[in-house]
Amino acid sequence: MAAALAVVALALLVGWSVRPTLSPTDRILRAVAASTVAALWLAAAIGHVAALRFTSPADIDAAAGGSPDSAQVAMAQAVLRNTLEQVVLAIPAYLALAWVVEGSGAMIPMLAGLFSVGRTLFWAHYARGAAARAFGFALGFYSSVAALVIVLVALVGRLI
Repeated sequence: MAAALAVVALALLVGWSVRPTLSPTDRILRAVAASTVAALWLAAAIGHVAALRFTSPADIDAAAGGSPDSAQVAMAQAVLRNTLEQVVLAIPAYLALAWVVEGSGAMIPMLAGLFSVGRTLFWAHYARGAAARAFGFALGFYSSVAALVIVLVALVGRLI
Protein backbone atom coordinates (compact mmCIF):
# COMPACT_ATOMS: atom_id res chain seq x y z
CA MET A 1 0.00 0.00 0.00
CA ALA A 2 2.86 2.38 0.82
CA ALA A 3 4.50 1.61 -2.52
CA ALA A 4 1.27 2.46 -4.34
CA LEU A 5 1.00 5.72 -2.42
CA ALA A 6 4.57 6.58 -3.46
CA VAL A 7 3.79 5.80 -7.12
CA VAL A 8 0.67 7.96 -7.01
CA ALA A 9 2.55 10.85 -5.36
CA LEU A 10 5.35 10.63 -7.93
CA ALA A 11 2.90 10.51 -10.86
CA LEU A 12 0.99 13.52 -9.56
CA LEU A 13 4.22 15.46 -9.01
CA VAL A 14 5.32 14.71 -12.55
CA GLY A 15 1.87 15.67 -13.84
CA TRP A 16 1.94 18.90 -11.87
CA SER A 17 5.41 19.78 -13.14
CA VAL A 18 4.34 19.37 -16.77
CA ARG A 19 1.30 21.65 -16.34
CA PRO A 20 0.20 22.16 -19.94
CA THR A 21 -1.86 25.28 -20.48
CA LEU A 22 -5.30 23.98 -21.33
CA SER A 23 -8.66 25.67 -21.47
CA PRO A 24 -11.30 24.55 -18.97
CA THR A 25 -13.09 22.82 -21.85
CA ASP A 26 -9.96 20.86 -22.79
CA ARG A 27 -9.41 19.85 -19.17
CA ILE A 28 -13.02 18.67 -18.91
CA LEU A 29 -12.60 16.70 -22.15
CA ARG A 30 -9.58 14.97 -20.61
CA ALA A 31 -11.65 14.20 -17.53
CA VAL A 32 -14.43 12.78 -19.70
CA ALA A 33 -11.87 10.59 -21.48
CA ALA A 34 -10.46 9.43 -18.15
CA SER A 35 -13.99 8.77 -16.89
CA THR A 36 -14.66 6.71 -19.99
CA VAL A 37 -11.60 4.59 -19.20
CA ALA A 38 -12.94 3.98 -15.70
CA ALA A 39 -16.42 3.17 -17.01
CA LEU A 40 -14.93 0.67 -19.48
CA TRP A 41 -13.33 -1.16 -16.55
CA LEU A 42 -16.77 -1.36 -14.97
CA ALA A 43 -18.24 -2.66 -18.22
CA ALA A 44 -15.50 -5.31 -18.39
CA ALA A 45 -16.22 -6.46 -14.84
CA ILE A 46 -19.97 -6.64 -15.53
CA GLY A 47 -19.30 -8.53 -18.76
CA HIS A 48 -17.03 -10.97 -16.96
CA VAL A 49 -19.72 -11.88 -14.42
CA ALA A 50 -22.29 -12.21 -17.21
CA ALA A 51 -20.00 -14.44 -19.27
CA LEU A 52 -19.32 -16.70 -16.30
CA ARG A 53 -23.04 -17.00 -15.58
CA PHE A 54 -23.89 -17.61 -19.22
CA THR A 55 -21.41 -20.45 -19.60
CA SER A 56 -22.38 -22.22 -16.36
CA PRO A 57 -25.77 -23.94 -16.07
CA ALA A 58 -25.43 -23.87 -12.28
CA ASP A 59 -24.75 -20.13 -12.20
CA ILE A 60 -27.08 -18.84 -14.90
CA ASP A 61 -30.11 -18.81 -12.58
CA ALA A 62 -28.34 -18.96 -9.22
CA ALA A 63 -29.11 -15.39 -8.15
CA ALA A 64 -32.78 -15.57 -9.17
CA GLY A 65 -33.28 -19.04 -7.71
CA GLY A 66 -31.67 -18.32 -4.37
CA SER A 67 -28.84 -20.78 -4.91
CA PRO A 68 -25.32 -19.79 -3.92
CA ASP A 69 -22.99 -18.70 -6.68
CA SER A 70 -20.02 -20.81 -7.67
CA ALA A 71 -16.67 -19.73 -6.26
CA GLN A 72 -15.68 -18.39 -9.67
CA VAL A 73 -18.77 -16.19 -9.99
CA ALA A 74 -18.50 -15.05 -6.36
CA MET A 75 -14.93 -13.94 -7.00
CA ALA A 76 -15.91 -12.14 -10.21
CA GLN A 77 -18.72 -10.39 -8.35
CA ALA A 78 -16.26 -9.27 -5.66
CA VAL A 79 -14.04 -7.77 -8.36
CA LEU A 80 -17.12 -6.15 -9.93
CA ARG A 81 -18.24 -4.68 -6.59
CA ASN A 82 -14.81 -3.24 -5.89
CA THR A 83 -14.55 -1.88 -9.44
CA LEU A 84 -17.92 -0.18 -9.06
CA GLU A 85 -16.77 1.43 -5.81
CA GLN A 86 -13.55 2.61 -7.42
CA VAL A 87 -15.35 4.01 -10.48
CA VAL A 88 -17.85 5.89 -8.32
CA LEU A 89 -14.91 7.55 -6.57
CA ALA A 90 -12.75 8.12 -9.66
CA ILE A 91 -15.19 9.81 -12.04
CA PRO A 92 -16.16 12.74 -9.80
CA ALA A 93 -12.51 13.08 -8.79
CA TYR A 94 -11.43 13.45 -12.43
CA LEU A 95 -14.19 15.93 -13.21
CA ALA A 96 -13.62 18.02 -10.07
CA LEU A 97 -9.88 18.12 -10.66
CA ALA A 98 -10.39 19.24 -14.25
CA TRP A 99 -12.88 21.93 -13.28
CA VAL A 100 -11.10 23.37 -10.24
CA VAL A 101 -7.35 22.95 -10.83
CA GLU A 102 -5.94 24.83 -13.82
CA GLY A 103 -2.70 22.83 -13.90
CA SER A 104 -4.43 19.43 -13.92
CA GLY A 105 -4.21 18.75 -17.65
CA ALA A 106 -1.37 16.22 -17.41
CA MET A 107 -2.49 14.74 -14.10
CA ILE A 108 -5.85 13.57 -15.39
CA PRO A 109 -4.56 11.08 -18.00
CA MET A 110 -2.00 9.88 -15.46
CA LEU A 111 -4.83 9.17 -13.03
CA ALA A 112 -6.64 7.14 -15.68
CA GLY A 113 -3.42 5.24 -16.35
CA LEU A 114 -2.93 4.52 -12.65
CA PHE A 115 -6.56 3.41 -12.43
CA SER A 116 -6.07 1.00 -15.34
CA VAL A 117 -2.83 -0.45 -14.01
CA GLY A 118 -4.42 -0.76 -10.59
CA ARG A 119 -7.52 -2.54 -11.92
CA THR A 120 -5.35 -4.89 -14.00
CA LEU A 121 -3.22 -5.85 -11.00
CA PHE A 122 -6.20 -6.10 -8.65
CA TRP A 123 -8.12 -8.34 -11.01
CA ALA A 124 -5.14 -10.50 -11.97
CA HIS A 125 -4.10 -11.12 -8.37
CA TYR A 126 -7.50 -11.21 -6.68
CA ALA A 127 -7.51 -14.98 -6.14
CA ARG A 128 -4.10 -14.85 -4.44
CA GLY A 129 -5.47 -12.94 -1.44
CA ALA A 130 -5.58 -9.47 0.04
CA ALA A 131 -1.82 -8.93 0.14
CA ALA A 132 -1.50 -9.82 -3.56
CA ARG A 133 -4.24 -7.45 -4.66
CA ALA A 134 -3.41 -4.59 -2.27
CA PHE A 135 -1.06 -2.72 -4.62
CA GLY A 136 -3.60 -2.75 -7.45
CA PHE A 137 -6.39 -1.64 -5.14
CA ALA A 138 -4.27 1.15 -3.69
CA LEU A 139 -3.21 2.56 -7.08
CA GLY A 140 -6.79 3.29 -8.01
CA PHE A 141 -7.99 4.29 -4.56
CA TYR A 142 -5.08 6.55 -3.62
CA SER A 143 -5.04 8.28 -6.99
CA SER A 144 -8.73 9.17 -6.71
CA VAL A 145 -8.42 10.28 -3.09
CA ALA A 146 -5.33 12.33 -3.93
CA ALA A 147 -7.25 14.08 -6.72
CA LEU A 148 -10.07 14.88 -4.30
CA VAL A 149 -7.61 16.20 -1.71
CA ILE A 150 -5.97 18.40 -4.36
CA VAL A 151 -9.41 19.76 -5.29
CA LEU A 152 -10.26 20.41 -1.64
CA VAL A 153 -6.96 22.23 -1.04
CA ALA A 154 -7.51 24.34 -4.18
CA LEU A 155 -11.03 25.25 -3.11
CA VAL A 156 -9.98 26.12 0.44
CA GLY A 157 -7.12 28.17 -1.00
CA ARG A 158 -9.64 30.19 -3.00
CA LEU A 159 -11.69 30.89 0.12
CA ILE A 160 -8.77 32.10 2.20
